[in-house]
Amino acid sequence: MNLHEYQAKELLKRYNVPTQEGIAVETVEDAIKAYEQTATATNTKFVVMKAQIHAGGRGKGTMREVPEQHGVKVVKSAEEAGTVAKNILGNTLVTIQTGEAGKVVSKLLIAQDMYYDGPSDRKEFYLSILLDRAKKQNVIMYSTEGGMDIEEVAHHTPEKIHKEWIAPGMSLQAFQARNIAFNLGLSGDAFKNMVKFVTNLYNAYVGLDCSMLEINPLFKSADDKIIAVDCKMNIDDNAMMRHKDIEALRDTSEEDPTEVEAGAFNLNYVKLDGNVGCMVNGAGLAMATMDMIKLAGGEPANFLDVGGTANAQTVEAGFRIIMKDPNVKAILINIFGGIVRCDRVAAGVIEAYNNLGNINIPIIVRLQGTNAEVAKELIVNSGLKVQSAILLSEAASLVQAAIK
Repeated sequence: MNLHEYQAKELLKRYNVPTQEGIAVETVEDAIKAYEQTATATNTKFVVMKAQIHAGGRGKGTMREVPEQHGVKVVKSAEEAGTVAKNILGNTLVTIQTGEAGKVVSKLLIAQDMYYDGPSDRKEFYLSILLDRAKKQNVIMYSTEGGMDIEEVAHHTPEKIHKEWIAPGMSLQAFQARNIAFNLGLSGDAFKNMVKFVTNLYNAYVGLDCSMLEINPLFKSADDKIIAVDCKMNIDDNAMMRHKDIEALRDTSEEDPTEVEAGAFNLNYVKLDGNVGCMVNGAGLAMATMDMIKLAGGEPANFLDVGGTANAQTVEAGFRIIMKDPNVKAILINIFGGIVRCDRVAAGVIEAYNNLGNINIPIIVRLQGTNAEVAKELIVNSGLKVQSAILLSEAASLVQAAIK
């Protein structure tokens, strides 16, 4: 589950990780009030306003309705704060990570400006923690070249990206935290503060069950404080049972509506750009089914895993979700009857078909495993416009004919 910047920063405070202070707002009026409050608290007229979306590249991104307006802006007056808030709130921000579709901004973070004091001995670093699947270890990636161009740094000068791996079951060791501070070129109080910061940040990564935690920029102030100016945080969905308070922070408006609906029925759904809808039990079989669709000349329109306990309700929910995609020209249901019997799935398909009424696109059902022959007989005798197959090659032929 992705979190907004302002939410992630509040969670980091639980672990004594210093962050840039800010106030999240949803209206222009509240943005002006937050500007005045922040300017007074920091004793400066400079305040930064940040669009809150689940995507990076906000500083370089532009508002579709106001192209000259970026997603991050430093303002110097309450009047300017109101103008920027009006340009951003309710409008679509397009960044390198959102693609052309962009994301609608419903929240702004009004935060203290870390750079108002003019040129000084301050620096921007990059630091992230994630799982290195190849090594099967958590890894801390960091660089002296923090800021908006970190992707270019990684691409053109990968030697500037350092890594520190943490063995499974181990905490971040003191010498590793010192290595990070040393490689970032720090000394004195800045060195000590970085060691403490990295240690606390890693504790937050583990304690919150993060799958990714990125700080960019990681800021060293003129007085050698180490502060998280921005934060991207992703929580492992499989650990959400341990974090009911974090689960309440979920912003479904940032997610695909069909994926949200699928989640309500415990369906694993990912929308794709093809023309053949898929409904399969098991992730591996779903991947193989998508390969088969490609070989037959089609393109998968989605990944949909109904799991090992498919019934009439889940099948019907799957149908409804797939049919919301106007690009779907055919639906392929590919079920292996192991835990769930094929005849039970067939009965679910028939019931769902009758409940949904007239379905004007071809439906191919391939059932293999327990009671597969019985299931085929049920579908054939149902009188519905559903084509049945047992062999994978049969299903492929039917898909090819359907999309043509």
